[in-house]
Amino acid sequence: MTTTLSTPGGTSDVPRRPPHRPRHRWLVALTVLLLIAIPAGYMVLSAYQSRDSGEDKARAASARTLVYEWPSKVQRRIYDIPIPGGSAYVGHFETNSWDSSTMYVEFRCSPSQLSGFLEELGTSRGGLVEGTVTIPTRQAETVGWAFDEPGRIYAGTIVRQSEQEPEVAITVDLTREERPRVYAVSTTEP
Repeated sequence: MTTTLSTPGGTSDVPRRPPHRPRHRWLVALTVLLLIAIPAGYMVLSAYQSRDSGEDKARAASARTLVYEWPSKVQRRIYDIPIPGGSAYVGHFETNSWDSSTMYVEFRCSPSQLSGFLEELGTSRGGLVEGTVTIPTRQAETVGWAFDEPGRIYAGTIVRQSEQEPEVAITVDLTREERPRVYAVSTTEP
């Protein structure tokens, strides 16, 4: 014989289940997405970008002569070489040592751009001395420049600024007056 216990209200002693609550699977999926997928995607993207920047730096560090592309804005600011916008055949090369850092820059520009370039450095076209090459032969050989070609017309100047700013030696090939070629060597000492 089986007996069931009951309370005076007629209910049994077995505990009741709480009412059914529907599961919010979309909330769980959203949480997983926010906590796992987004940081993982960010890490993959960061690794890809980091790898690219390393290749660029390695390529620039392994250069042994002019690299025909614009120097970075930081390099142009550090070495005080304001290459005019619209210049063509822009090449640069940077050397660093304990004593000094040097940037070699070459570009072609219009006569008005040349005037603007010189004015930004604190000189003018009148400051260029015709027949003068201001870049020493040793420095010119570093990047393969030869200023002894017959029939070429050179003019140059050296821009000496404050002690905190680099010294910039400028030589301009005026053989083609409508498109002068500018050679600049900027040397800074820490």
